Amino acid sequence: MDKLNDFTAAFSSLAWGLPLLILLIGGGLYLLIRSRFIPFRYLGHAVNVLRGKYDDPNDAGQISHFQALSTALSSTIGMGNIAGVALAISVGGPGAMFWMWVSAIVGMSTKFFTSTLAILYRGKDSNGELQGGPMYFIMEGLGKNWRFLAVMFSIFGMMGALPVVNVNQLKQAINDIILIPNGVEVTFNTNLTIALVLVVFTSMVILGGLKRISKWASKMVPSMVILYFILVIIILVINYAQVPKYLALIVTDAFAADYFPKDKPFLGGVLGALILHGIKRGAFSNEAGLGTAPLAHGAAKTDEPVREGLVAMLGPVIDTLIVCTLTALAILVTGVWETKGVNGVSLTALAFQQVLPYGQYLLMICVFFFSVSSLFSYAYYGTKCMSFLIGADKKHYYNYIYILSIILAATTPFEAMINFIDGVFAFMAIPTMIATILLAPRVIKELRSYIERLKTSKYER
Repeated sequence: MDKLNDFTAAFSSLAWGLPLLILLIGGGLYLLIRSRFIPFRYLGHAVNVLRGKYDDPNDAGQISHFQALSTALSSTIGMGNIAGVALAISVGGPGAMFWMWVSAIVGMSTKFFTSTLAILYRGKDSNGELQGGPMYFIMEGLGKNWRFLAVMFSIFGMMGALPVVNVNQLKQAINDIILIPNGVEVTFNTNLTIALVLVVFTSMVILGGLKRISKWASKMVPSMVILYFILVIIILVINYAQVPKYLALIVTDAFAADYFPKDKPFLGGVLGALILHGIKRGAFSNEAGLGTAPLAHGAAKTDEPVREGLVAMLGPVIDTLIVCTLTALAILVTGVWETKGVNGVSLTALAFQQVLPYGQYLLMICVFFFSVSSLFSYAYYGTKCMSFLIGADKKHYYNYIYILSIILAATTPFEAMINFIDGVFAFMAIPTMIATILLAPRVIKELRSYIERLKTSKYER
């Protein structure tokens, strides 16, 4: 296990450096400026699209705008919001949250562009079914000479879609919140039992395909966000006097960087390390620029690419600016963030337990639904990547790899799993961001055309 931890840590460090930071944040800022912030002015319109005001059942695609966003959110609103935020603060202090905010604001623009492209350049799989995602907009938008980027995304996409962090943290939550306090000894066998239960439950849904996944996600995501939102608001109301103090600390601490070794220079030493850490955790949370969201939004029933891009742009708002911020404040105002030797979901559980009666059990409910909903969406992402590589008739083989990875994740240390996913996500972002930047002028042209059409009576409903 020590060798596995060392290997995954080296893999993550190799992937996350200055070049990737420039590509993700610099590329996102370029897209933001290139669009002249126009998509941000249409957030109200995006909400109307999400509500179904412009739905047409005859449009090409498989699922509604709401189901597409729910499917995308069910993967992003997961352990990144509970375990990822806790890890960010325990390692980088309150200031790490500020850089997660930065990644979300920039990520809104990135998701607009990538998800618009997912509809603008949909391709067909080997069964002739219409599909969207980075590998398809690379092939359809840039041409066959860029196929290597599409293949690169698909290979790392299959690995990035493995549910190793979600399963690992769900297992940890069950152990720390339910089993250990009740005197049950945690062993390899108990972890394996948890994994097998998850295998059965997950198999029942993912083997049913996208429509069953989106149906579950559209029901689970809103309810789990509302429940989590209510619980955290209660914690913040009880500790209301501390909220302004820690909101200010998030901003001031973002430039202090007292939590990193000073012998590791990067972008100006420890400050650079904090920025990188916050951006990394932000990417883990909202997945902007990685290419996962376009896989879901590319299946939406619409003939207007910009509409889907606007809906996708709501993702980082809900995921990072709202849900992650609430988690961070709950951890900070309760003071548990200074607890040594505890991170991930266990740190968030401490915050809930300290303020709410049976708070850790209420968090357990949220953790379960966050994790399980993520399991469904990631399985769909992985099958789409395998379908592109070896054919749609063989994509179901991915589900078996996926199910086996659940067992691996439940019996492996958290550090190894988070480092593995961090590294894979980085290599998914490279082809996604390169293709998006190259195709950005076409998105701008489509955006201007859509705004003009929106002003006509045909679109004024």
